[in-house]
Amino acid sequence: MPSRREFVTGTGAALVAGMLAPRAAQALFRRDKIDRIGLELYTVRSEMAKDVGATLAKVAHVGYREVEFAGYFNWEPARLRAELDANRLTSPSVHVAIEILERDFSASAAAARVIGHEALIVPSLNTRALTSLDSWKAVAKRFNALGAKAHDAGLRFAFHNHAVEPALLNGFRPYDVLLGETDPRLVHFQMDLYWMIKAGGDPLAYFKSSPGRFISVHVKDATAAPELAMRDVGAGAVDWKKIFAQHNVAGIKHFIVEHDDPTPDPFTSITASYHYLSQLTF
Repeated sequence: MPSRREFVTGTGAALVAGMLAPRAAQALFRRDKIDRIGLELYTVRSEMAKDVGATLAKVAHVGYREVEFAGYFNWEPARLRAELDANRLTSPSVHVAIEILERDFSASAAAARVIGHEALIVPSLNTRALTSLDSWKAVAKRFNALGAKAHDAGLRFAFHNHAVEPALLNGFRPYDVLLGETDPRLVHFQMDLYWMIKAGGDPLAYFKSSPGRFISVHVKDATAAPELAMRDVGAGAVDWKKIFAQHNVAGIKHFIVEHDDPTPDPFTSITASYHYLSQLTF
């Protein structure tokens, strides 16, 4: 048997690997990385408003391979798809207001098919009147209806949280209600990790209790408590290795960088976040 010293110096690990089948030995040393880092285009909304094509080209030049739209800036779906293809980008999802989806779901679905979206995601809710348990159950019912329409259209429906949903409200947490009252086959979730942490929620606990329901995450960093100020990814205190190590449990397929206020220059911000994530192993 290898000695304690051999294990401490690393030789023991090599010996153990030699005793294992090749596939098991590879698993012992395997590290995951994000293959295709995404960007929520809300981060560069000021630039998108000026020139959509030039902005997408700059985003691709940084290294991003996926983008999530937050509005189409009056561009037709076919034109957006051509611009994405020209820059070797894909767009797995788009943020669409729930009112738009409920008013004319077919139009959003048609645009999604042209552009290449896999998921339609509600980015936020008007929560001023949502103060009771029943009001949040009613939201879950609306989500189920939209999820069914998305499923029939060959798409996915999901919800993106802010700080309101994971926080305690009159003795309950709205996020728990939405998870518990929606059909897992029809309604998925995009966890905004910053707002989840800001609200005092535990991403890992949700991954464990609701495995497979989180199709994507918004990745933005935070300084240590109690300030929890938003920062570029890698410039804060969030333990990304610990969170991302559970991506298979959570069901995460897309890792999407976002910064709500990337001053003074959004491209400096998205470049810093990309460089950090492109080197991260977990």
